[in-house]
Amino acid sequence: MSNKFADALKSAPRNPPQPVRASRSPGNGRGGLKHVGGYFPPAVSKRLRQMAFDEDTTVQELLAEALELLFQSRRGTVS
Repeated sequence: MSNKFADALKSAPRNPPQPVRASRSPGNGRGGLKHVGGYFPPAVSKRLRQMAFDEDTTVQELLAEALELLFQSRRGTVS
């Protein structure tokens, strides 16, 4: 009896690891960008990931769009 997992590993293409490139930007290597996040129920995460998949985009792009809409709705108001 053959081991399907071992057979799959043997037939998988072997790609050498790519060298890590040094970042030229300060900080975390993301060009000075900052992480913005929050904690939400699993259903929110699942829905957001499904929406990104359905629209062939990323969760980050959807969040950027949502934040832009929020910023637009709040223009002219002072907090």
